[in-house]
Amino acid sequence: MKRKLIAIAGLMATVALSAVGQTDPAPVAAGATPASVPAASADNPAGPELHQRYPRYQLRKGDSFDLDMAFSPEFNQTLVVQPDGYVTLKGVGSVQVEGQTVPELTQTLKAAYAKILHDPVITIALKDFEKPYFIAVGEVGKPGKYELRSSLTVTEAVAIAGGFNEKSKHSEVVLFRPGPTGGFDAKVLNIKKLLASRNLSEDLRLEPGDVVYVPQNTYSKVRPYIPTPTTGIGAFYNVVPY
Repeated sequence: MKRKLIAIAGLMATVALSAVGQTDPAPVAAGATPASVPAASADNPAGPELHQRYPRYQLRKGDSFDLDMAFSPEFNQTLVVQPDGYVTLKGVGSVQVEGQTVPELTQTLKAAYAKILHDPVITIALKDFEKPYFIAVGEVGKPGKYELRSSLTVTEAVAIAGGFNEKSKHSEVVLFRPGPTGGFDAKVLNIKKLLASRNLSEDLRLEPGDVVYVPQNTYSKVRPYIPTPTTGIGAFYNVVPY
């Protein structure tokens, strides 16, 4: 009986080891791509990539910056990005800089001056540039373009733009956000509900270039066509815009 138990135990151990060998993943050969990691393809030649959370400012037409050269002060200058995206450098000529970040601009100017100077040391300081802003349009007290000097929510942006007026539709405020490839993404917010619930956790924060649009409510659209009674029961009607 004891021998039979030992034989059964040995058989079970053999089966268990065989199962483990079948479930273990095969080793990845050198240079191969594991199945769990998306490989590069024709649609995505570089494979997966991380999105930059805090993008650097890119130069635009009309921006200006100071160019300082520690060991060649005769080339120090203040430059303005021209309407065609170029700047004109002392001793070098025109160089295209529009759309570049400060680190990219520094490398571009180093390469340009390397033609006449040995290993130039360059420092760039933005002087005048487009400041972050948001735009408020529609049924607000003061539509317009406002500087985005601090972190603001949609509700705060509406308040800065003069608040809602009697024609505002509080329940369908639209936040338009510039997309990475052009155009805008839209998000509808029910500000009336957020304020009534005293819960602003879903009150979105603005990003530079956002557009806050407050549409017109239905009542104000049809109001011009509604006769205004001066006597009788109609005088006691009270229509509340939403």
